Amino acid sequence: MSILITGVAGFIGCNLAKRLTNEGHIVVGVDNLSRGALQNLSVVENEANFHFIETDCADMPSFLAEMSTFHQKFPFTEVWHLAANSDIPAGVSDATVDLKDTFMTTFNVLEVMKTLGIKVLAFASSSAVYGDHGDQSISEVSGPLLPLSNYGAMKLASEAAISAAAESFLTKTFIYRFPNVIGVPATHGVLLDFVNKLKANPNLLNVLGNGTQQKAYLHVDDLIEGMLQIQRHATEKVAVYNLGAEDEGISVRSIAEAVVARVSPRANIVYGVENRGWVGDVPKFQYCLDKLRKLGWTPELDSTAAIKRAIADIVEQEITKK
Repeated sequence: MSILITGVAGFIGCNLAKRLTNEGHIVVGVDNLSRGALQNLSVVENEANFHFIETDCADMPSFLAEMSTFHQKFPFTEVWHLAANSDIPAGVSDATVDLKDTFMTTFNVLEVMKTLGIKVLAFASSSAVYGDHGDQSISEVSGPLLPLSNYGAMKLASEAAISAAAESFLTKTFIYRFPNVIGVPATHGVLLDFVNKLKANPNLLNVLGNGTQQKAYLHVDDLIEGMLQIQRHATEKVAVYNLGAEDEGISVRSIAEAVVARVSPRANIVYGVENRGWVGDVPKFQYCLDKLRKLGWTPELDSTAAIKRAIADIVEQEITKK
């Protein structure tokens, strides 16, 4: 028996693979390496119960053939579907990016699961499905769901496809609506962007937006623990859960100042004029976590502590990079 992780060479995927192999599971990870990197899998490369397959989930014939071959040896009991486009501005510029990498990967995962008789799916969704609710604390039943980005739209479409599959052939589904997740190995995001900008020019940090954007941040270790807690205790057939820190978040201005203090204290910070960083960006959101709290779990780190830890880890990652 084995567990399949799609998008395993990404930031969250490699951390999840490490956790599951440490628990003794046989893990099969797939990735097309368009955004993930083989070096991210160094954390599991010496694990005998980890197997990597380079394939594109959006290429149905190839994906099905690869999964069918391995399924015969170690039948999959569940799938963790993390593969998606992680570059939101790219999806705004070209909608086919998210159609292919965010929605069609989900559609094909469901088709493969149906063909091979795999009944349990855990899906990495996003706060982006909600759209902009301003200062409202967003719960799992908040609406209407009006995404601002193609990424959010395709995540929402994926949720709908999964819901329909649960009525047809899945026995258990977990839909995790991620917040902003941080940690290492960092592959994208505001912290990595700021650190690399200061590496290139220690005297100046240009910030997209006016710095008032405010969101909650969750460390990847807390994210994985939260997902596993939900998997252990949620009773719904389609279990939809927000995951996040229990606070009002932290502003981009505070993040910029923290990165500058750690990387280049003399740098001048220059902000933009808009209250968002790019088209499709939700400038502010806060999760209501009552549903998650009822399962008896809260994250160890709040947004500020998670940011502080992640900055230190990302700086070390970038300094040691050859």
